[in-house]
Formats: sequence, structure tokens, C-alpha cells
Amino acid sequence: MTDNFVTIYEVGPRDGLQNEPAIVPTKHKVALIDLLSQTGLRHIEATSFVSPKWVPQMADSTEVMAGIKRKSGVTYAALTPNMKGLEAALKAGVDEVAIFGSASESFSQKNINCTIAESLERFIPVAKAALAAGVSLRGYVSCVIACPYEGAVAPAQVRKVTQALLDLGCYQVSLGDTIGKGTPETTGILFDDLLKTVPAAKLAGHFHDTDGTALENVKTALDYGLRCFDSAIGGLGGCPYAPGAKGNLSTIPLVEMLYDAGWQTGLDLEKLQMAQDYLQSNIAGVSDAV
Repeated sequence: MTDNFVTIYEVGPRDGLQNEPAIVPTKHKVALIDLLSQTGLRHIEATSFVSPKWVPQMADSTEVMAGIKRKSGVTYAALTPNMKGLEAALKAGVDEVAIFGSASESFSQKNINCTIAESLERFIPVAKAALAAGVSLRGYVSCVIACPYEGAVAPAQVRKVTQALLDLGCYQVSLGDTIGKGTPETTGILFDDLLKTVPAAKLAGHFHDTDGTALENVKTALDYGLRCFDSAIGGLGGCPYAPGAKGNLSTIPLVEMLYDAGWQTGLDLEKLQMAQDYLQSNIAGVSDAV
């Protein structure tokens, strides 16, 4: 891999679709993932193994994993918030699992009904079991810039949670600007603090495009040495626990911006367009996000 290579981590099938108001049929989720598998992506977050009571859109996670055509060289990941979810994910044959913490106490309480410290404690057995099973472990930190309930979040708090996830064995931590309020300035302030102790190679950027600043924030993160970014095909997304949060950074504009700036991603824009076209034609609500 060259020095100018940027990895795109596609989160549309999970982080994107989880917020769609109408239940998306399993066959459409499978077809979307299969199209994305042909684009050159190396990482696709396919689903999450969570309680259907809380996230009904993800109730078919086992069926989705069974239905996709796996492509060699592609890592298929799932979010696993607890041991029950992890056990189901391992049984379904996922390649990678993700755990998550919040940099905001209020968001942690609203999202998973516990404090940040309690959430990290809960993930210890999940992390140990995942690593023992030989699957990769990735971490997410939400509200790294701002929280819908608390406002601005201190960078030192982000650093604390990020380090805790790395200590649990995460190979990488994705930093989520959950409500999309980050600017190049606040993104830079975050990395000025974070990179004091955490290497850029261990981090990924996960920007939401609420105020249209996501691409500029990616450019700032690139200047700080980050080389992995999460995005969602068609700008799918939002967060059920973050009022007003709009979609994730859209994959195609991200790849176009990177190519225009001389970066490489290994992705085929025509095939990404095919996946996005499928999305617009078959999954309700997506056209509003594109």
C-alpha cells in the first residue's frame, strides 16, 4: 500500500440503514452489500446484532450474513453491543466486530442507559471473547466534537475513551462526529489533543454532513495523518439517539474529493454509482439523503 492510499470503510448497510423509517427487506440489504463488494471496498459494515426491540431495522442480521456473496479480501463487520450479540455474530460468521463508547455522559445514558465507565466495563468480556475467537475488533467513539444534549465535548474526554477502547484490544478506533457539528477548526483542536498519546494510524474519521463540513473535516484529518474514513453509500444515516443528526458522509463525493487531491482508494466510481443507483431505486427515503 502506497503512502497516498486512503482506506474507505463503508458503513451504509448498518449505520446507514438502521435509521431508515421503513423496514428494508432483507433481499435489498443483501443486494446492496453484494454490489458494494464489487467496488474494491475492503471493509463493509454489514449489520448489527442488537435487540430488535431497540433497533428493529437490524432484526434480520443473521439472514443478511447468510445471504450475502462474500468476496475474497473483503472484511464483513457487525456491531455487537453485548455477549448475546457477539455470540450471534460469531455464529453468523462475521469477520470483524465493533464495540462503541461515547465521549459524552448524557449521550451514553440516552443511547445505552449507562455511564461511559459502565459501558466500557461491559465491553471487557465482549472484547476478550471476540479476540479469542480470532475476529478483528474495532471501536467507535460517538460525540467526539459535540453532543446533542451537552454541547461541546472536551477533547481530553475523547482521548480517554479512545485509549480505553484501544486498551481493550481494538485495532482501530473510529471517531464519530455524531451530530455533524465539527468544523476544520474544532477537528484540528481534537487532533491536537488526541495525537499527543494516540497514533494517527490507530484512528479513523467518521463525519456526518449536517452542516456540509464533512469533506473539509476529512481534509483536516488527512493533514493530521489519518488514512481511514467511514462513509455511507448515498449519504445514508443519522442516529436514532441524536435528534437532528443527518446522514453520514456520502461515499462517492468522498472518493471523488480524494481522487481529485491525488489520493488513491482502490475504489471503482462506476461500480459505486451502481450501488447508489440501486439504493435510490429500491430503498425508501434514501433519495432525501443523497
